[in-house]
Amino acid sequence: MSAIPADRALDASPETEVSKGGRPRDPALDEVIIKAARRRLVEDGYSKMTLGDVAADAGVTRPTLYRRWPGKFELVVDALDYGFRAQRDTYPNLNLDELPPLEAFTEAVRRLDPAYFNPDAMVLMGNFMGETIRTPELMAILSEHAVEPRVNLLERTLTNLQDRGAVRQGIDKSTIATMCFGSYFAAFLRADTDREGHAEKVVQAIWPAIAVEQTKGTNRG
Repeated sequence: MSAIPADRALDASPETEVSKGGRPRDPALDEVIIKAARRRLVEDGYSKMTLGDVAADAGVTRPTLYRRWPGKFELVVDALDYGFRAQRDTYPNLNLDELPPLEAFTEAVRRLDPAYFNPDAMVLMGNFMGETIRTPELMAILSEHAVEPRVNLLERTLTNLQDRGAVRQGIDKSTIATMCFGSYFAAFLRADTDREGHAEKVVQAIWPAIAVEQTKGTNRG
C-alpha cells in the first residue's frame, strides 16, 4: 500500500477538499474523527483499532468515515500528520536562524520532543514500533511524518550555526540529531519526569563539544 505524501496532508486546503461522494468535506468533522482515531491508537494500538470503534467514538456512521478514508491505514497517516501540524502550531513564534546560537540550538532540541504537543506521543510511537513485523509500512510512515521533520530541523539549525561560525565544521550533524531525538525516548523509559528541563540538560552535555570557542570581544550571535 502506497504512503500518502506528507506535503499533501501538510499543504492541502481543507475548504477545497471533496469527499469521494463529490460533496465538500467538513474540516471540523474530519478533526473529530482524526482525534478519535488518535485516542484509539493510544488505547488499542494499530492492530486492535477498528474503524467501527473510531466511528462510534466520533459519533459518526461508518459510511461517513469511509467517504473520507478508504481504510485504517490511510486514516492513520492523516492522524499522524494532524499531530505534527498541531505541534508546529504550538511552537513559539521564533526564527531560529536569528536567535543567539545557544538559544537556537536549545529550541531546536526542545522541538524534537515527540510529546511536545501530545503527552501520549511516546505510547503512540511505541505502538507503531510494536507493529514493525505485522505492518512494516507503519514504521516508514512514522519516520516520514513524525521523525524526519523533527531531526531535519535540528540538522538545519546546526548547519546555520556552522555558517554563523558558532559551531565547529566537520561535526556529524546526523548523529547529533539522532542522539538528541533518542534522548527523549531514553528519558521516558527511565521514568524521568523532568520534561521541562530535558532540552537544557541535553544541550549542556553536547554544546561544549560542538561550539566554536569564543574569544573575548567576539560576538557571533
